[in-house]
Amino acid sequence: MIFGRHINRYYLRYLHFLLIGLGALIAVDYLQLIVPNLYQMVINGLNNGWVTVDGVELPFDMDFVLERICTPLLIIIFSMVAGRFLWRIMFLGTAHRVDEDLRNRMFDNARHLSQSYFQIHKVGSLMSLFTNDLESVLESFAWGFMMFFDALFLSALALTKMFRMNWQLTALSLIPTALLLASATVVGKYMMKKWDIRQEAYARLSDFSQESFSGIAVIKAFVKEAKELMAFRKLNEENEVANINHTKASVLLRVLVMMFVESVVCIILGYGGYLVWKGTFNAGELVEFIGYYTAVVWPVMAVSELIDMTSRGKASLKRIGELLDAKPDVVDAPDAKPIGPIRGEIEFKNLSFRYPDGEFDVLKDVSFRIEAGENVGLVGKTGCGKTTLVDLILRTYNVPDGTLFVDGHDVNSVTIHSLREGCAYVPQDNYLFSETIAENISFAVDGSTRAEVEEAATLADLYSNIQEFHQGYDTMLGERGVTVSGGQKQRISIARALMKNAPILILDDSVSAVDTQTERVILKNLRKTRAGKTTILIAHRISTIQEMDKLLYLEDGRITAVGTHEQLYETCPGYRKMVDLQKLEEEGGNGHA
Repeated sequence: MIFGRHINRYYLRYLHFLLIGLGALIAVDYLQLIVPNLYQMVINGLNNGWVTVDGVELPFDMDFVLERICTPLLIIIFSMVAGRFLWRIMFLGTAHRVDEDLRNRMFDNARHLSQSYFQIHKVGSLMSLFTNDLESVLESFAWGFMMFFDALFLSALALTKMFRMNWQLTALSLIPTALLLASATVVGKYMMKKWDIRQEAYARLSDFSQESFSGIAVIKAFVKEAKELMAFRKLNEENEVANINHTKASVLLRVLVMMFVESVVCIILGYGGYLVWKGTFNAGELVEFIGYYTAVVWPVMAVSELIDMTSRGKASLKRIGELLDAKPDVVDAPDAKPIGPIRGEIEFKNLSFRYPDGEFDVLKDVSFRIEAGENVGLVGKTGCGKTTLVDLILRTYNVPDGTLFVDGHDVNSVTIHSLREGCAYVPQDNYLFSETIAENISFAVDGSTRAEVEEAATLADLYSNIQEFHQGYDTMLGERGVTVSGGQKQRISIARALMKNAPILILDDSVSAVDTQTERVILKNLRKTRAGKTTILIAHRISTIQEMDKLLYLEDGRITAVGTHEQLYETCPGYRKMVDLQKLEEEGGNGHA
């Protein structure tokens, strides 16, 4: 069995199923212990020609065999089959219910965690929680419950019968068993440590595999297949060593069990044979006693299995508990209220920001205002804080009170859900799901029609590209959209954001992979369809943002200039230099052509 804060609730929730299974298990154990007595009657009947039953000597003939041995044995066999089927349905069925609920709780908590959690914990490590670790916990819950009570009741019933037959022989047989339990406890603690190491090695291997497959295009482009193979081999060897070490401990425990069991059999045969020679026992009673002890062997072995299983289950439950106990860093304030219909007015007031694990401020004393319905461009050198700035609007990270306002509301005073509900976002990585193009575009709006999807695709200048696919909008995309080009990924992401028709639209370098003609079409459609709505566009290409209502130039985490393209070109040296360099690059490219 396994106990812990996150698993105990299920023992109470499914107590009725567990009790039914427990009743069936006890019935099977009771019936199982009738069989040795039947063997005793067969042995004594063959030796003596008669059998003593309830103090009465009955002749050992065909009628006795059929009535007293074969018929009860058949009833016992069929009853045990039915009982074992019932307790398996109850215990394993309950385990599947626990699996579903626990998995849902894990996923639900994971989806609420802040972005910083996933920056620390890799995808492969998290997936190992949902596979190996969860499997170990459920094994301990179902089979552990069965083994514990089976060992308890079967051993209690068998030992009672053994004591009634001969208490001295029973006591002698229990001495090695006590030594076994003591040694198994020590080995179990050692096995728990080895299981922790094994799971960590598996998580590292899973992380590496996930990253390698996700970045297979980069690996092939740089011809680093051999390097990746060597790195994988090293991690695989570490995983192999960790598994072997755990297996050695597990085998050691089983060797100890078998050694003690066989030693007890030697004691029973030796001392039991002496009792038969003296006349205290007869041959049938010795066989019956051995039958009872054979029934006790399973509980003894079950204890070792239980220690092994529980050690793994506890280690896995601890890892799962860390996920379930993890709390999001970005949460609603106790008095937070829905923001209501958003107009799109955004204001930063002397905002400085540092990442939770950062060593310096990435944004420094940022102050500016975006009026509702404005089209605003963010421009600056790589790493100047543009993406961080828009992430804060979405409350991806915490900001100090009184530094960021949407429609005059401090973002810390409104619910995160209502704030994000009023925003549409196209991130830099343009993440696409392994679904159809239509499903990716309609992701932001439940119940959208095909006409709405096609309209959004047209606005993103994607319609003609989709028509070229054999299955059109029903074309399945590969993992992370690997089956489409970078420009198509960007436009699918833009179409997805446009489907939402949110008061605030944020595009983070979202047209960098498309040609200038396509860019102009997309920007023209944005200005036409989003009139009166706020649009924030991050770009490195000046042509992308030069017709915006207002530009913000960032440098080293500070807003150093605000104005139109013409105003910044005249007053901001950094912006002017960026514009001139891009003009030279364009002229050089045209001349070369």
